Amino acid sequence: MGPPVPHLLTLADVSPAQISRFLCQAHALKQLSQPWLLPRPQLPSSSERSSLNSPFRGRRTPSQSLHAKTIALLFSKRSTRTRVSAETAASILGGRALFLGADDIQLGVNESLRDSARVIGGMCQGIFARVGDHSEIEELANHSPVPVLNALSSLWHPTQILADLLTLHEHAHLFPGALPAGTPHFLTPERHDHTLLSPLQSLPPLTVAYVGDSANVLHDMLVTYPRLGHSLRIASPPQYRAPTPVWDRVVELGCDKGIHWTDDPREAVNGADVVVTDTWISMGQEAEKEERLKAFNGYKITETLCQEGGAKPHWRFLHCLPRKQDEVDDHVFYGPRSLVFPEADNRKWTIMALFDLLFGKWDISTTEIRHRDAFEYDKGLRWGGIAQAVNDVLDDRQAYDSHPSRRREIPSDARQGYESRQTYRRENPAAARPPSERRQAHQRDPLAEALANPPTQPEIDTDRSPSWLSGSRE
Repeated sequence: MGPPVPHLLTLADVSPAQISRFLCQAHALKQLSQPWLLPRPQLPSSSERSSLNSPFRGRRTPSQSLHAKTIALLFSKRSTRTRVSAETAASILGGRALFLGADDIQLGVNESLRDSARVIGGMCQGIFARVGDHSEIEELANHSPVPVLNALSSLWHPTQILADLLTLHEHAHLFPGALPAGTPHFLTPERHDHTLLSPLQSLPPLTVAYVGDSANVLHDMLVTYPRLGHSLRIASPPQYRAPTPVWDRVVELGCDKGIHWTDDPREAVNGADVVVTDTWISMGQEAEKEERLKAFNGYKITETLCQEGGAKPHWRFLHCLPRKQDEVDDHVFYGPRSLVFPEADNRKWTIMALFDLLFGKWDISTTEIRHRDAFEYDKGLRWGGIAQAVNDVLDDRQAYDSHPSRRREIPSDARQGYESRQTYRRENPAAARPPSERRQAHQRDPLAEALANPPTQPEIDTDRSPSWLSGSRE
């Protein structure tokens, strides 16, 4: 019997350390991938990749953990960001995303979810499911022979919250209390001087205000933010609060102590570093539109509301999209406080990290951190987790020759040889020529040099022993 099949249906099922690892892996893969996505007429040469000013300097291609693998996208609801993120992420990781919409297969129509899970799992290496009721994805996970990842359900939306957190970490410099810029790199040049990845900046404890309906996005916030040291202030009408199954998980994880509920949006945004909202009318709730618009009257996010409520001067805005005019005005949505488009972009990188770890490696645990001298993040997020994430990428044993389609295995002694050469160069500085001299040596024409400097013919020494005439040397 093989290892147990890992699934991820909600962030309530994983620890803060695992959440940290997901964010670190996403940050590392994002840095490794972006230079390769720039418009270029051809792949960079070896000399260009070693240039000090090249974006490819020290860059390896991202992990190819999905090579020859297919990920089934089971979408019973429409999607823009989730589908595009999944398909592009699978491609970068060397795999293929197979979109299966509600009208494409027999899922839940002429075939049970149990049977569909077994059949699809027997042909694909992962299932990324965007479903209606949460019981549907639980049924898939119970009977699938491959990992199942929740792309969205009626109760939870884990990939969205990971994208939100990654966005906040990347903009941590906007919030007072963040670590100063220029923090030393977590990887030592001696070991990984060919890898130029910046660390993910730590977040100070934040006050996050959520104004709107208690839907799947908020539910994963409830079980995640308090465990990472952030407090939540939520404004929602009394009839639109978290359902019992969600609140039971909140209490079980001890997150309820860091959550403040109110029905006044101005009270909710008081002291907020971040203001978040979501759609008031989700897919399938169109019949409730008039009732919901009436209930959420006055909940629209505006500069005036946040100023009157006492939000902090540096507050920033998040929205998972798609956005409607009733939820937030243009001044906030398109203004300097808005992080919604970097947030949307990060859906790709966080989904890629989960595809890599969950579908490619079947490993979403927190293994021993190699860099024990790395210092801790605030509230449980560790620099060592970033180092581990980068090592997950670097330790992937697939590399590329001149073209990504031509793979070769790195011999087990290749890394040892590299480290030996680095040690020799440190101990013998004269032997380490600067890059300019190495390039000149690489561009040298041996034939032209031989013609310009022909070797001199030695004079025959008749006094030498007969052994010299037979070709032996002293």
